[in-house]
Amino acid sequence: MAKGKIEVDIHMCKGCGLCLSACQSKVIKLVDQGQANKYGYPYVVADKPDQCTGCSKCALMCPDCAITVWRGIL
Repeated sequence: MAKGKIEVDIHMCKGCGLCLSACQSKVIKLVDQGQANKYGYPYVVADKPDQCTGCSKCALMCPDCAITVWRGIL
């Protein structure tokens, strides 16, 4: 299976959680309560980056285009 890497622009993320449900590998998680970006929104981070397959479903689901997926160039 191809390996991938995700990058999250935390200042674009509004913490909607759509990417969480799209990620079958459960790579992404919402930050702990109390953490927020400069706009006051919670954001997502790659909790288990080594498990990313590079499928890009998280990026496709993100309404704010806050996630970039890199695949095969690791």
